[in-house]
Amino acid sequence: MENSLKISAIAITLNEAKAMEGFLKSLDFADEIIIVDSFSTDETVAIATKHEKVTVFQRKFDNFSAQKNFALSKATNDWIVFFDLDEEITKALSEEIVETLQHPKANAYFVKRDFYFMNRRIKYSGMQNDFVIRVFNKQFCHYNANLVHETLEVEGETAHLKNRLPHYTYKSFDAYTQKLHAYSALQAKMLYKKKKQANWYHFFVRPWWRFNHQYFIRLGILDGKEGFILAYTSAFATFKRYVNLWMLYRKID
Repeated sequence: MENSLKISAIAITLNEAKAMEGFLKSLDFADEIIIVDSFSTDETVAIATKHEKVTVFQRKFDNFSAQKNFALSKATNDWIVFFDLDEEITKALSEEIVETLQHPKANAYFVKRDFYFMNRRIKYSGMQNDFVIRVFNKQFCHYNANLVHETLEVEGETAHLKNRLPHYTYKSFDAYTQKLHAYSALQAKMLYKKKKQANWYHFFVRPWWRFNHQYFIRLGILDGKEGFILAYTSAFATFKRYVNLWMLYRKID
C-alpha cells in the first residue's frame, strides 16, 4: 500500500505473544511500529524484534496514560495509529486510514468497534455506541491523567472512519475477570487521590445500579447469557473498586 504520508503505529503490551505476529502483519501500512512492553515474561519481545519496522522499549507499567504518553514520545512521525492487540485491523480499515491521511480533514478519527465476548458479537449491553479514537495527529493530541479508561484529549476537529474495528477482548473467563480486577484497583487509586471515601451506598447501590443499567436500560438482556455475564461481572468490578478504595484507607493489602 503506497503512502506519501508517514505513519507511526504504536502499541503497549504485556504477554501478547499469541497475538503479536498477526497484529504486526496488519500494520504493514505503517512506516514504523513502536512497542512499549511492560516486561513480558513470554515471547512478546522476541517476536516483535524480529520485524524490521519494529522498535521495542521496555518500561515498568504504572498506569495506562503514562504508558501511552511515553509511547507517543518515541514516535518519529506526527500521524499515529494506536490500536490494542485484541483489536483486528482489517484490510478495509487500513486502506481507509491510508486514503484518509492523504488529505486529512481532522486531527483525530474515531472508529466504531464491534465487541465480541465468549465467541459472540455483543450488539447491546452498552456497546451500541463504542467509538474510540485510533488515528490522530500527535501535535494536537495527548492522553489525560486517568490511571485507567484514559481518554485522548484533542485540539481541533475530529471525524469518523466508515470501516469498523472488531474487538476480541475475551481470551478466557479468568483472564477477563482478572483484567476487570486490575481496572478496579487503578480506579480505586484515582478515587483515593481525590480523597473520596467508600460507604454503604457504594457497596450496595452502585453495583446494583451498574447491573440494572447495563442489563435492562442498555438492553444487555437482548445479548442472551453473555449479556447477563457481562452485566454481572461489571457490577462485581464496581463493588471491587470500592472494596479496594476501603482497603487503601486501612492500609490492607
